[in-house]
Amino acid sequence: ETTEVDGDVEVPPNKARVLQGHESEVFICAWSPVSDLLASGSTDSTARIWDLNGSSNGASTQLVLRHCIREKGQDVPSNRDVTSLDWNSDGTLLATGSYDGFARIWMEDGNLARTLGQRRGPIFALKWNKKGNYIVSAGVDKTAIIWDAHTGEAKQQFLFHSAPVLDVDWQNNTTFASCSTDKCIHVCRLGCDRPVKTFQGHTNEVNAIKWNPSRMLLASCSDDSTLKIWSMKQDTCVHDLQAHSKEVYTIKWSPTGPATSNPNANIMLASASFDSTVRLWDVERGVCIHTLTKHQEPVYSVAFSPDGKYLASGSFDKCVHIWNTQSGRLAHSYRGTGSIFEVCWNARGDKVGASASDGSVCVLDLRK
Repeated sequence: ETTEVDGDVEVPPNKARVLQGHESEVFICAWSPVSDLLASGSTDSTARIWDLNGSSNGASTQLVLRHCIREKGQDVPSNRDVTSLDWNSDGTLLATGSYDGFARIWMEDGNLARTLGQRRGPIFALKWNKKGNYIVSAGVDKTAIIWDAHTGEAKQQFLFHSAPVLDVDWQNNTTFASCSTDKCIHVCRLGCDRPVKTFQGHTNEVNAIKWNPSRMLLASCSDDSTLKIWSMKQDTCVHDLQAHSKEVYTIKWSPTGPATSNPNANIMLASASFDSTVRLWDVERGVCIHTLTKHQEPVYSVAFSPDGKYLASGSFDKCVHIWNTQSGRLAHSYRGTGSIFEVCWNARGDKVGASASDGSVCVLDLRK
């Protein structure tokens, strides 16, 4: 447990900027990988790009990305939630997925570059590959689709799940993993008409999957309260990590160890759960290193700083906590005005973005 007086870790009000504009819940937010542009997506059927590159005073400029559909030759608002956001690796394009069934690609100036064909229902997840030529999207229609980002055409549809697909993550430029409410995880490759690997073992919905930085291990988390670590070299899980007492909503690998810019630091996995805790795991040994217990409600999001030294967490208790990953101690704390759905770090590691249920987006400036 931390010993600091909470006053010592509170982010001062002048270091917390609240960005107003969204009209309802903001489920997602993501920083550009190359600059201080923060994208956010909301149930108000818009995404927004906030420019925080400039001064810290005054209003930051916001670009409103209105999600419209063509009806009778006119663009009308889709009135559907924006559910997912992902920047390409050089920060020039932003992909969004929506409950209206379309994926869209936007330029950083807020203009729509292209719309990726109609799906048969809401999109829950989408990701660019590293090369930036393909996007994989997945959703309620049980399919994952690889799209050609340049032409907007569907390259291949993967209909291997028997229920909605909740998350996708690329292993390399042509191979991705998908997970579903059907409890299964499939690894699929462009050009292959069957999964190249299927992982089974979870006993409830699989909420999220993430490849580790070296792309050798896949972590998954589930409503069965467990995290599991999988390897392409075997069918059963490498580790079955049981410590959470309720659903595990999301997981993140630290940007440390082999294949990262912090190769000498140990790799960790963070998990966020409805049991109100965050856990940090030593995956090599399969043990929990720290249990972070300051949140009072379900934790929806965790994110590592680019150097892996800090972990941000956001919860329904309206708090963003920032933890020292070595000691497990609380380093910074901020109480917002709505339940926190997502937290994210900018590329320099000096700002944390957080999006909330009351329509607010907050940016914490952690520079001394």
